[in-house]
Formats: sequence, C-alpha cells, structure tokens
Amino acid sequence: MIVTQPDTVRVHPVERAIELLRERYVSPERAEAAATALRQRLTAGAYDGLDDSTLAERLTEDLLDVCPDTHLWVRVRDERRAPAGASVRRVEILDGNIGYLDVRRMSGSTNGGRAIIGAMELVSRTDALILDLRENGGGSPDGVVLWSSYLLPAGPTHLNSIYDRVTDQTRQLWSLAWLPGERYLDRPVYVLTSDRTFSGAEDLCLNLKVRGRARLVGGTTRGGANLATVHELTPTMEIAVPHAYSINPITGGNWEGTGVEPDLPVPAATAFDVAYAELLDAPGESGRRGH
Repeated sequence: MIVTQPDTVRVHPVERAIELLRERYVSPERAEAAATALRQRLTAGAYDGLDDSTLAERLTEDLLDVCPDTHLWVRVRDERRAPAGASVRRVEILDGNIGYLDVRRMSGSTNGGRAIIGAMELVSRTDALILDLRENGGGSPDGVVLWSSYLLPAGPTHLNSIYDRVTDQTRQLWSLAWLPGERYLDRPVYVLTSDRTFSGAEDLCLNLKVRGRARLVGGTTRGGANLATVHELTPTMEIAVPHAYSINPITGGNWEGTGVEPDLPVPAATAFDVAYAELLDAPGESGRRGH
C-alpha cells in the first residue's frame, strides 16, 4: 500500500531522501546503510548535473542496492498520472456455473466497497469461484479485509498485523463480523497469480492459502509486504519510503522478497485454463458442464 504525504521542506533532494530514510524506513539498520551510501555518492559528485528523470533512476538503483525493497523508489512527479483504475475489471458467470472475477486493485472499503459488494453479489449463486489477481498491483489493507471477510467464515479471524516504525505500534486486522451480503463459503475458490501480483493482493493470497480456503494457480507473486508513504523531494520529484511491514498471524512472517508460492505452479498465461479445467473436472461436479 502507498499513500501520498505532502512535504514543504525545500532541501537538496538527496539530503531530503537521506533524512526521510533515517526517520521512517522500516529497517533502521538498512536505512543507515542506505543513507551512508547516498551521502558518499553525493559527496563524490555522482548526482551532479543530472536531470530529474536520470536522478530519480540513479537514486532508485542506489537505494535498491542496499535495500532491495519493491516499495522503495524515487520518480518524477506527474500531476497528470492516471488514477488507479477500477478495482473489479470484469465479472462473469462461466459455463458450469463458475464465477470469474478479474480484480486489478485492492481498493479500500471507502472507495472500493461498492464494487466488491456488487461483484460478490453477482457470483453469490455460483458453484465455484475463480479470483484473478494476475494483474493486481495491491492497494489498501482495508480492501484485503473486505475480500477476505467474504471468503472466510463469520467468526472473527485475525488476518494480519502491521508494525509501523514511525509510531512504534502494531495494528491488528480482523475479518468483519457483518457484511452487506452473504459470504462465499463451502465452495471451491481458485486464485490466479503471477509475478505481477503485488502487495495487498499478495496479502489476500497468503490469507486464503494458509487457511486452506483457496487453491493458488499460476506464478510466484512479486514479493512486497511493506507499506510505504510517498513524500515530496522537490516540486518535481517524490520518494516512496516503506515505514511498516506485515506479520501474518499463522506464519509469523510475511512475503517480502520471496512472494507467495502457488499451490499449482504453471505459467501465468495458462493459469485460467488450468484452474477452469480443474473445476469442471472436479469429482462430483460433472454437472457443472451442462449447468
């Protein structure tokens, strides 16, 4: 998850990056190592005379050399950057009465709740569900909670904990006791994954996998379990600084740097065909073909 935090301080962008890393980066030890590396390169003139785009690329490369964190980057600010697209790109009832949801973002319950609720209502009478997260780049922990709540029993389930270095506090995330619709229970759920499945989408994958609620089919996910805030470096440059990390209550760890491995590894491009065929051919479910 990434949120934007405006800043008003005007200093050299590399100096500001160093300051933010030391204040906020989720690993103080790596933050200090990265700050030292940036300071040395700044002093040596490695960033002199670079335009914004080149400087952003160089800083990102130098940061990732020390902190291989997929939520850590520097880029040129673009006020015209398109907002995140619809969270649910496609809803379909496939032959065999199998629901299909193409979900591209884990939108929060405030701005994405209606889409999630509507999508789950449309597939509520299906016999099985395919949840396609192959192009899902993550989003809000609240969105993960809402999706998880629809697919898990009503009893309270501890889904995740998030430790924030800035506040030095840990927040627990639990499934919702009440939903504006019925839960999708006692039916197979297949989740499609790829190396583009990222962040909050990986959180949902892990939630469902470790509880045996879904079968993951496709590729190992990208591996980003930290939460970042975007800060202004200059009026034309910004940096994302991860300041918190997830702790799965069952594994005790998270998916940072490793991703979530599928139950059935197949090329992402064929994951849908494989999952759909398995569901159609599942024992006792042959009636789906002519449903």
